[in-house]
Amino acid sequence: MTVKLDIKLQRNKFLLNVKLKAPPGVTVIFGPSGSGKTTLLRVISGLETATQGDVSIDGVNLLGVPPHRRAVGYVFQEPRLFPHLNVLGNLKFPQRMSRGFGLQSLGEVIDLLELEPLLHCYPNVLSGGEAQRIALGRALVSNPKCLCLDEPLSALDQALKERILPYLERLKDKIQIPILYVTHDAAEMARLADNIVLMRNGSNVLSGLVDDVLSDPTAVPFLGVRSAGTVVSARVMPRDPISGLAVVSFAGGKLFLPELLQQEGSIIRIRIPAQDIILALRKPKEISALNILSGQISRIHQGQGPGVMVQFKVGKTLFLARLTQYSATRMDLKKGQNIFAIIKVSAFDPAGIGT
Repeated sequence: MTVKLDIKLQRNKFLLNVKLKAPPGVTVIFGPSGSGKTTLLRVISGLETATQGDVSIDGVNLLGVPPHRRAVGYVFQEPRLFPHLNVLGNLKFPQRMSRGFGLQSLGEVIDLLELEPLLHCYPNVLSGGEAQRIALGRALVSNPKCLCLDEPLSALDQALKERILPYLERLKDKIQIPILYVTHDAAEMARLADNIVLMRNGSNVLSGLVDDVLSDPTAVPFLGVRSAGTVVSARVMPRDPISGLAVVSFAGGKLFLPELLQQEGSIIRIRIPAQDIILALRKPKEISALNILSGQISRIHQGQGPGVMVQFKVGKTLFLARLTQYSATRMDLKKGQNIFAIIKVSAFDPAGIGT
């Protein structure tokens, strides 16, 4: 089941001109405010009408089909629950218009999002995180062929985000439909994305697998310097007996991390910002940093500012480091050169570590 778009939408001076394909899994739509991310979701769901082009799900063209017949679940930034209905009533409401695609039963959704204790509560007593889980559950009960999530965590504080993200991680593994997820948050993107679409000024400027896009030096102008980095897939290993630190193994070596919530043997994703990696020409000795990786430079990209992006490979894993132009020149860095990457244990943000 795949979402395909080839659309144009003119609104005053703004032109949305997008051509993309979203397979099953999470496709994160990332870009600055005003780039057309929300408008894109609204076109897919039928809340906006494209000037020209095609929108199809599973090979069925949806242009001209009303929103309630598109089988598209939509979760807004705010939960938008019906205040006169309790949680169970809100969850059951979409079933009267369901097309019967059989994605998830009501009981499965309640179990997946752990909603059983809340079923008889009304929206006015729910926390922000609980209300957003209900909104997500309501979208799932409608049996969608595609799920559109428009910055669903943007109104929550960091603590609530951390409580909701595991549900979203569980969701992407549970249901095999396209999930288009709009966010400004690099940690959310790294934890959830299978694919990334970068947008600017109404157009998709770059797209691909999450590992490829985040480690691509040419993507940095569209991601932003602080969002650029690496996503490492790793397995949780037994804790280091000497330091007491968590240890993970990836395709290239091992990393020491602070405390991990995931159990030994779990496969996790770790975001490492490019600005938190230091490069050296020789292996450092008598240094406090515990993570020292041996790699080889594969690309060097000079941007318009004073920074340089260096892509290097450790084993089979691509990393991205941000240096100043001065440092890159002083070190005489070149493609194919062997280097050592230093990453402090404290550089790992728990918000960027997920299953």
